[in-house]
Amino acid sequence: MKVSERITKLRALMAEKNINMYIVPTADFHQSEYVGEHFKARKYITGFTGSAGTAVITMESAELWTDGRYFLQAGKQLEGTTVELFKMGEPDVPTIEEYIEKTLSEGETLGFDGRVVSMMEGQAYEKIVQKKNGSIKYDCDLIDDIWEDRPTLSEKPAFALDIKYTGESTASKLKRVRESMKAAGANAHVITSLDDIAWILNIRGDDIEFFPLILSYVIVTMNEVHLFINEKKLSDEIKANLTQNGVTAFHPYNDVYEEAKKFTTSDVLLVDPSRMNYALYNDIPEAVKKIEKENPCVLFKAMKNPTEIKNIKNAHIKDGIASTKFMYWLKQNVGREKITEISASNKLEELRVQQGGFIRPSFDPICAFGEHAAIVHYTSSPETDVELKEGALFLTDTGAGYYEGSTDITRTIAFGEVPQIMKDHFTMTLQSNLRLAHARFLYGCNGMNLDILARAPFWDKNLNFNHGTGHGVGYLMNIHEAPTGFRWQYRPYETHRIEEGMVITDEPGIYIAGSHGVRIENELLTCKGEKNEYGQFMYFEPITYVPIDLDAVNPDIMSIQEKAWLNEYHKTVYDKIAPHLDKEEKEWLKEYTREI
Repeated sequence: MKVSERITKLRALMAEKNINMYIVPTADFHQSEYVGEHFKARKYITGFTGSAGTAVITMESAELWTDGRYFLQAGKQLEGTTVELFKMGEPDVPTIEEYIEKTLSEGETLGFDGRVVSMMEGQAYEKIVQKKNGSIKYDCDLIDDIWEDRPTLSEKPAFALDIKYTGESTASKLKRVRESMKAAGANAHVITSLDDIAWILNIRGDDIEFFPLILSYVIVTMNEVHLFINEKKLSDEIKANLTQNGVTAFHPYNDVYEEAKKFTTSDVLLVDPSRMNYALYNDIPEAVKKIEKENPCVLFKAMKNPTEIKNIKNAHIKDGIASTKFMYWLKQNVGREKITEISASNKLEELRVQQGGFIRPSFDPICAFGEHAAIVHYTSSPETDVELKEGALFLTDTGAGYYEGSTDITRTIAFGEVPQIMKDHFTMTLQSNLRLAHARFLYGCNGMNLDILARAPFWDKNLNFNHGTGHGVGYLMNIHEAPTGFRWQYRPYETHRIEEGMVITDEPGIYIAGSHGVRIENELLTCKGEKNEYGQFMYFEPITYVPIDLDAVNPDIMSIQEKAWLNEYHKTVYDKIAPHLDKEEKEWLKEYTREI
């Protein structure tokens, strides 16, 4: 069926169930950023394949909201579908809540599958509907009723992460969680976010696209831990280890909804409004006291321990070797043999596999040549795959999941001589990256405080990039990890102060539709600096070790300080990567890390 035909079938169901407006978000039952094939309902009903977006369907119209990363992609994919694009954050574009309030008429019904809508979102919809004297139906998965060949839930097995990778046992992590529960005045905690569960249990899986997570829920009390999961995923060894570390009972995955109904007035429940789904929250008896607070694991797992930091740096050495070999291979062969976006992407993954300990890409690879690089989150397909040629830029934003951790790196590479405007845009992006990487700041700052360092080279020229400057990175789980990042707009879930041990990306860019795109991304480790009468100073250590393409740099517009920073970075890259290369690659790296 075409998208328009699917929407027609959905509207027939809506009419049958007296639903006037239906919401289809990009989510699974755990508010995951990336989701397994079973949960791609928004993609099914709109045809838009990006990782973020929400569809709202009425009897007369269909709309899709997505962010700046996907404006170009969504615009193209929605052509001919009858779905209208709403560009989030743009002037005069209403939010989803504002649209619902304006469009839903008095007494009408709003519908959605409450398992894929967060408690916080669901409560916001509730308030709007109450103003309209309407009603909500949250127990209906209408997409499931029309999606005839919908993929089933994953049954792939879980695997354990050894203490040599995690640096802390499950028992120790549970102790910390319970201490936080006690401090909050709670004696029970329902944990629904998959990365937090994976962190606590020291296990990983293959249920989510790219992120090695497992569909599960956990209920922690002061004396018990209940794990809700498809037990087929767990080996006897994993179950025994979990039991030894404090997991007291195993339940079928979906039984958590019935279990939630069993809480009593003697329970004080810690719930995370942005991570618990609306349906699960509504299954908790109203009389049960609830403390709404961020899941303590969010901060615990973002602050990497010494073992994790050592492993992450080793992962970046591996990734640096693979990415440097890749860059060398491209420079030697583009223009001499046929290389396309997809074949280049496959080559990079092949080089990563060779490093050992590789599990899977850490997100959907972005390999974008020429004008494709202006699409921030472009994904090449057989229909769009193009050959790499001289005279243009090639942007690769890719990452790997190793047992030692996850990586996320972007490099933009010039083939042959490129136009001066491309060199100037590349250099401006490099200046932005370097300025943020060399920030010195007092403890207590968050990403909003520092984002201006990266934006200044753009804003000084009345330019901007329509995405965050950086995000937290998880340890072999979510590549976008709360609770902090770099961006100038206020986002309540991303404004925690920057803590020692956090790993955050630094990835400014510029995108010129129809021409080119540039992005340069390194990961930064947050470190403590000097402590004096002014307070605790902090700084960043770049832990991505791949050369910046000097063929695209215009040194004439760089300051002496910026050149010194680049030279210092390139010396680190050479020292760490050169010993792992063959003679020709080493000579090439020496040339591409030369001082300017």
